[in-house]
Amino acid sequence: MSTRTNTALFDLIKAMTKSEKRYFKVLSSRHTINGENNYVRLFDFIEAMEEYDESAIKAHFKGETLLNRFSITKKRLYDHILNALDAFHAGKSVEAQLQKMLNSADILYDKSLYAQCGKLLNSAEKLAAKNELFEFLLQIQRQKRRLIETEGYIHVSSKELDGIEKVTHSSADQIVLIQRLWQIKSELFRQLNAKGMARSEREVEHYKTLCGNELDKFEIDKLKTEGKYLYNHIQSAYAFACGNLCESLDHLKSNLEHLQASKTQLLIEPNKHFSVLTNAIYIADKLGDHNLAFRLLGELKSFANDIEPSEDLRIKLFSSISSIDLSLDLRMGDFCSAKNKAERIAKELIDFEPKMSSVRRAFLEFKIAVVYIGNNEFNESLKWINRILNDNSLDKTEDIIGFTQLLDLLVHIELDHNKLLPYTLKSAQRYFKTRDRLYNFERVFLKFVSKMIKCEDHFEMQEKWEELYNELSSLTNEDHFESIALDYFDFHSWAESKLKQKSFDLVVREKYNRAMKNAS
Repeated sequence: MSTRTNTALFDLIKAMTKSEKRYFKVLSSRHTINGENNYVRLFDFIEAMEEYDESAIKAHFKGETLLNRFSITKKRLYDHILNALDAFHAGKSVEAQLQKMLNSADILYDKSLYAQCGKLLNSAEKLAAKNELFEFLLQIQRQKRRLIETEGYIHVSSKELDGIEKVTHSSADQIVLIQRLWQIKSELFRQLNAKGMARSEREVEHYKTLCGNELDKFEIDKLKTEGKYLYNHIQSAYAFACGNLCESLDHLKSNLEHLQASKTQLLIEPNKHFSVLTNAIYIADKLGDHNLAFRLLGELKSFANDIEPSEDLRIKLFSSISSIDLSLDLRMGDFCSAKNKAERIAKELIDFEPKMSSVRRAFLEFKIAVVYIGNNEFNESLKWINRILNDNSLDKTEDIIGFTQLLDLLVHIELDHNKLLPYTLKSAQRYFKTRDRLYNFERVFLKFVSKMIKCEDHFEMQEKWEELYNELSSLTNEDHFESIALDYFDFHSWAESKLKQKSFDLVVREKYNRAMKNAS
């Protein structure tokens, strides 16, 4: 049996909340023999494990009948837990309530209790319509049609038939619109996760072809709650991809207002509110609107405290709040505070890492690497850099890998790894060449490292630092596409610290204070 199969029960139990575990035990206590329940005993033993160890289970329950055909026992416990979770969450989501109502309608139909079946379907339709759950509305219309046919069309009016047709067509239309928006969003994010923000006019045109032209075809007034959310979500991501940050923030604000006005939808999918808040914080911070960023961060943390998140949402909240907290400290040059947070995040990451997407994990690891650079702990930074570079699952995520290659070179420079630098440089050059990612910024930085390796004295090295500083100043000030590189790491401030022989954290703080003074 594979490791994956062996740990499925363990993984499910570990993913349960305290409330879910309590409910499972209450439900299981109704089915006991002589005051004991083998399911609960096995559940408790597995729950206490730090890591799954089947030999320990067999040793503990040696001689007991539950070990007979143990694979079946595990499967039955697994199914029993899922049934308990289904019952526990049945009243917490409208979808679960509707599914229960449809199942009940089927039972009433099979028992020929047609009047009761019709009454329940009408109640389900009102609930589904109120929450704009169009897939359920289609299922309800199908069951209503079946009921009408069974009763020989005796108890139905032309008006009711027209109503069924109208609801069917309108629900189908919304499903088609939502599916099209979802397809556009997915293509956009697939590209954005791989390539990052546009670094040239050619890439802007590519994003425009990918989704901009498609979005122009939508009439937003015809979209319902889910459709409007998706439309604004895509528009904000599209504007971000093209470097239009103000426009991106405007769409994010529109979505926040939209979700606040759609309280029912917010309860169904808290992921939406979380997603909009985290993106708005990130963009506001990039635009220098730190007051808005901190206010929204407070909202995000309150939101996290006010709900009992699913395991999926808990992972996203951890990665996003951690990333935002570090970003705000890094932008302010408060590397000491960032280090304290990074140490805590690193410990928590151990638990979240197996279930976190590789892209989310890599962006968080990158920020932690930057934190240690700011604290002059370059060997520690190198550990986090290597975690990213050695992760084969990130091979298609060119943006984060590309900038990690540059950060790798920077750390080797700081550590005076003169023998390693030529090899590391060749590796980076090969990577950028094979991915067709040699933008001007990358060319300037790689050219600097190539020249630096050949420097023979301090004075020549100072000339190279000045040359790098001036070239980066020219690039990032005159071309907003090239300035995107500074979102990953402030290479310009790093070059300035070397040229002026100041500490890197001091240069970043001075830069932040100037920006705040100019903003006021």
